[in-house]
Amino acid sequence: MRYIGKKLLTLLATLLAVSFLSYAAFEMIGDPVATILGTNATPEAAAQLRADMGLDRPLPLRYGEWLWHFMGGDMGTSYIYRLPVREMIGEKLAVTLIMTLMAVILTVAVSVPAGAWLARREGRPVDKVFTVLNQILMAVPPFFVAVLLTVVFGLLLRVFTPGRFVPYTESWPLFLFYMIFPALSVALPRIAMTTKMLRASALEELGRDYILTAYSRGHSRRSALKAHALKNAMLPVVTFLAANAAEMLAGGIVIEQLFSVPGIGRLLLSSIGTRDIPVVEAIVLILAVWVMLIHLIGDILGQILDPRVRL
Repeated sequence: MRYIGKKLLTLLATLLAVSFLSYAAFEMIGDPVATILGTNATPEAAAQLRADMGLDRPLPLRYGEWLWHFMGGDMGTSYIYRLPVREMIGEKLAVTLIMTLMAVILTVAVSVPAGAWLARREGRPVDKVFTVLNQILMAVPPFFVAVLLTVVFGLLLRVFTPGRFVPYTESWPLFLFYMIFPALSVALPRIAMTTKMLRASALEELGRDYILTAYSRGHSRRSALKAHALKNAMLPVVTFLAANAAEMLAGGIVIEQLFSVPGIGRLLLSSIGTRDIPVVEAIVLILAVWVMLIHLIGDILGQILDPRVRL
């Protein structure tokens, strides 16, 4: 519990620092008064609006008020659309999180059995073929995978319609079907990296003394891997997956653009372009919370899998 308590305190301190730095940076970069009134506004009108919005107060005071309201669920109002930021983000955040979750599930479902299977076939021709294939997949950026999937399955095979999106409020099956392709674009390079890491970790465990003892007791390579080595081999992989789950969310921002997915990434990019600061600040903080929580979950799972971490 002390370990988790320390991690939570570190998480809170980091989030506080990230929130203040991002708030201060965007407040200094963008002028909301110019965004709302335009460049032709009179100095009197600009001063009046700045006072009405509370922008004439010191930055730390404004930040404290923004953070307090944010923690209460009030994320402010969009400068461009004049809508509550919470309403604008809600459904789009759900879409992005579902896409990221699907990418994580695909990564685990493919890489864990593949890595264990390859570890049992070290040095065989199939192992060498998969090693070369892994290197290729790791070198391919997600956006290129997205373009390739769109060309092959969208334009040539016509499995799906490029540019189409079906909201989950309209049809869950169609929504999940259309989300498979962006999720696979994000997951494929991670599948290659995770498979390679698990294979290497499993081979390292198979060479340890306790596995040699298992061999002497009649265990085959397969049973020794399944009963003993795989659990220990998963420790660095869990940490790696936690880091990649956070990266998948960030990587999905570009993928959403290519597949016309109305997620939080597209909203972030459009809000940066229009200098809609409240929306940008809220999304940045939400992304920071996601990254920190995923890393915390990875640390906790690593401790559960290997009690030696507690020491």
